[in-house]
Amino acid sequence: MADNLGSRGPQDRARVNTSEDWELKYWTKELGVTEEQLKAAVKAVGPMVVDVRKWLGK
Repeated sequence: MADNLGSRGPQDRARVNTSEDWELKYWTKELGVTEEQLKAAVKAVGPMVVDVRKWLGK
């Protein structure tokens, strides 16, 4: 499935994808964290948004 570049949010809102710049920017703004904090959270607990939010205390 091709990316819909007109979409303003991630394709899968249950997972954080730090490989795509636009998703990285989306999630840092959504969670109010830096790129480094977001990447550390994903590395620590995996890509599931629920787990990342919990790890970040959000």
